[in-house]
Amino acid sequence: MDDDSSSSFPVRHKKFSILVKESKIDIVICSHDDQFLVIATQIGTMGTIMHARKEEGMLNNPTFNVSVLFGKRDEPMLLSCARQLIEQISNSGSSKPLTLSIGLKDHSVETLKAIVSAVVENRLW
Repeated sequence: MDDDSSSSFPVRHKKFSILVKESKIDIVICSHDDQFLVIATQIGTMGTIMHARKEEGMLNNPTFNVSVLFGKRDEPMLLSCARQLIEQISNSGSSKPLTLSIGLKDHSVETLKAIVSAVVENRLW
């Protein structure tokens, strides 16, 4: 994993790449005032864009809502990836929602786990 950027102006962000199955995945993590943005791409474009947020219940444990804003709606592994990341964000004490963009050639479990691990390891929350 190579870290080629970490900055705080105008938006705190990290930009790096990981190698999974001999394929490079570029990742950008941004911490805006009102949300986190994570972009992971092998194809150089945004791909499927999802929004994930924690919903507090009065009587029950919090739930996590993930919705597809743009792109593939029939990819349960992408939704799982977004859910894992919003749970990590929430467990760290942040209540900001997450916008996640995933543009991949390979939607395998191994690839998505590597993305979640890399984002958590380089988190800005």
